[in-house]
Amino acid sequence: MSEAPWPMWVAGEERNGSDENNIIPVEDPATGEIFAHCYAASAKDVDDTVQSAHAAFQSGTWSRSSRQHRADTLDKIASLLTDALPELIPLEVKQTGRATREMAAQVPSLVRWFKYYASLLRTEERPVLPTVGKLHNWVDRVPLGVVVQITPFNHPLLIAVKKLAPALAAGNSVVLKPSELTPLTSLRLGKILKAAGVPDGVFSVLPGYGGVTGKALVEHPLVKKVDVTGGTAAGREIGSIVGRNLTRYTAELGGKAPVIIFREADIEAAVNGVAFGAFIASGQTCVAATRLIVHETLFDTVKDILTAKAESIARRMGAPSNPDSMMGPLISARQLRNVEALVDEALSSGNGVALSGGQRMKGESPLDGTDFTKGYFYPPTVLSGKAPDTILKARIWHEEAFGPVIVMAHFETEEQAIQLANDSEFGLGAAIWTRDLSQAFRVSEQVEAGIVWVNTHHRNDPSSPWGGGKTASGVGSENGIEAYNAYTMTKSTIINYAGGDEAVQSEDWFREGTGEVRYG
Repeated sequence: MSEAPWPMWVAGEERNGSDENNIIPVEDPATGEIFAHCYAASAKDVDDTVQSAHAAFQSGTWSRSSRQHRADTLDKIASLLTDALPELIPLEVKQTGRATREMAAQVPSLVRWFKYYASLLRTEERPVLPTVGKLHNWVDRVPLGVVVQITPFNHPLLIAVKKLAPALAAGNSVVLKPSELTPLTSLRLGKILKAAGVPDGVFSVLPGYGGVTGKALVEHPLVKKVDVTGGTAAGREIGSIVGRNLTRYTAELGGKAPVIIFREADIEAAVNGVAFGAFIASGQTCVAATRLIVHETLFDTVKDILTAKAESIARRMGAPSNPDSMMGPLISARQLRNVEALVDEALSSGNGVALSGGQRMKGESPLDGTDFTKGYFYPPTVLSGKAPDTILKARIWHEEAFGPVIVMAHFETEEQAIQLANDSEFGLGAAIWTRDLSQAFRVSEQVEAGIVWVNTHHRNDPSSPWGGGKTASGVGSENGIEAYNAYTMTKSTIINYAGGDEAVQSEDWFREGTGEVRYG
């Protein structure tokens, strides 16, 4: 290795792993080159870090600090995060392969989450509950303790911040395990949070592999909550562990988002929305617009416009660092093989035909000469059935490809559209395109998804809940007051304010003689 591995961030300082040989290579997916290494946390590292986080929680320096102080600190994090953007954006581009035009738009928006939860802290009110008798009952929300957050490769900073902001706002100590594919920007958060005033031990970052680092974290008896974003299989496995420990659990998992284009839609706007929803992040998002369900009268028109759009994007693909590049590579050789396998099976089985794309990119980019064969580039791809409805038999209609692939089907009636949209074990995101307001309301109520967009896609705000509507897409939700509440527990305090003889009389359950007694 030409450079020393990136250290872990533990208890307010950089720290090497306990196993000097346990090193993670970080690859540039656009070139296939290893450009950095970082330490992978061992089981011992996990225990040491969780113990430090627990000690910090017990000390009360953050967990019992005032809401105003925590809010001020979150605002300071937002300010320092903004200052760090010139470093964070290119690093995020290099480790993910995401086009710089995407990261330049996404990363600056992350400050909104810290500002939102700072505002929530400043405006939070505690309820006083109605009671019988002279009792005063109020409810507080108190932090849980040590919480573990496991984040994926596709949005390293975005998803980390979405989880981190509500957890810190609530007063918890956080141990973050980023994806082993994209750990670097998460490690940079450590110094930012420390400079903002987050006490040592309250935030730690442990890169590592799921089978060792992740397993040790979610099994640890001092961990009070696990929050994971990832694939459905991994989410179920983690859920079985936390279930045995009765640990609180939030999981944002897989998706296979349907997009319905009705006859009443604005076709050009719909196709633009579909292209964005399907091809942003090279299709590597849990709400990617992967199943396109089009009214039969519009099918050929939508197919032609969408195919032209996909081909236009492919012609303008190049180095992710190029601001003119429209789309970057997939994250890894493994992910490329998964996408290739699903597409190839659909085409070879006779169920589907590629209208555009359909195979790995080769040669050089016409945009900037990037050698596609060195990276994991896959073009925007549109598939349709060789005959009506045959594409519905392909695995790719049902399984998450996590790549830039759209599968097109058509419908005749509104009922058929809804049936096709709900033909999935996933239920995270969905979209509807129509200019008929009544239809938009009617269909959105029947589509089985935790998020339904109408005439748009991929919209996200710190205040808006983000979570699955079916078990394969997870449990619980991110964002909004729901996420903050999920990082707390309720504490009910009941005070009897009766005085003198009245208190003696009402509280003497075992007094001599007869008369009314209280219960509850």
